[in-house]
Amino acid sequence: MSRFKVVVTDYEYETFAPEQEVLSEIGVELTLAQCHTEEEVIAACIDADALISQYAPISRNVIENLEKCQVIARYGVGFNTIDVEAATEKGIVVGNVTDYCLDEVSDHTIALLLACARKITKLNNAVKKGIWDFNLSVPVFRLRGRTLGLVGLGNIPRTVAKKAQVFGLDVIAFDPFVPETVASELDIRLVSLDELCEMSDYISVHVPLNQYTEGMISVNQFNRMKKEAFIINTARGPIIDEQALIQALQVGKIAGAALDVLEVEPIAPTNPLLQMDNVILTPHAAFYSIEAENELKMKTAQNVADVLSGFYPTYFVNKDVKEMVKLKEKDAK
Repeated sequence: MSRFKVVVTDYEYETFAPEQEVLSEIGVELTLAQCHTEEEVIAACIDADALISQYAPISRNVIENLEKCQVIARYGVGFNTIDVEAATEKGIVVGNVTDYCLDEVSDHTIALLLACARKITKLNNAVKKGIWDFNLSVPVFRLRGRTLGLVGLGNIPRTVAKKAQVFGLDVIAFDPFVPETVASELDIRLVSLDELCEMSDYISVHVPLNQYTEGMISVNQFNRMKKEAFIINTARGPIIDEQALIQALQVGKIAGAALDVLEVEPIAPTNPLLQMDNVILTPHAAFYSIEAENELKMKTAQNVADVLSGFYPTYFVNKDVKEMVKLKEKDAK
């Protein structure tokens, strides 16, 4: 019998061997569920010692009904599905994994940028329709010397910057939480969001979704962008005001967009973005590789194992909870 009840609230995975490899060391067998509503999460997890969650809503209502939960670990970097404040108030540690897909998301971002710059998708579709004409891509601009603006300068966009600089792109960024000295060491100039929109030929979004970033790229920002600018989003869909984006594309305020994430996923069949040949869409796939998925699963499980073993996890969202929970630091003897 398991020492602890650990519930996976929802999942899209076919195997849990990586998680079980980690958790078996503390005598845990996973309980698998497929919860889509708050009520389903409460029913499955009311007596759980730990939750592992992918997309299920871990709201204040859910958290207040958890009787003995010590840790909520999310599969991923973002944690907007979890009411972190409510978890902190109840003394529940919240964990995520911040570094499992740096190469994957940065590679995907660069791939989308190159596809926009070279009009790859448009030309591919034309050739497959029997049209052999490079003029369909006009205008195409040389990458070297043009400007990439990064909205956010955390781990992923820093990796994007290194790869973009190899192509000769100048990189600027907006991130009020990053010191000038740090940006300077990366050969990146910090600017305001307005300046970034005005200066950038390519804009790539890399901020977490929260109350401050939802809709932060909207009408005012699109009005400031160059007509030849492309916007790329591999972060979270609602960071961009989708209706404002659609309108900007329809009237030619910007040249195009490449989106791995959308306000509503999967995309609705009536969404106008599907009919635009200057828009590239991928199905929230930037994070994925076989290696990244395995790493994510093991590190998520390790967050749970750490807390249930009496330690603060390596990946720790709500450090304010230390005022209520007295665990050991992992390197403490």
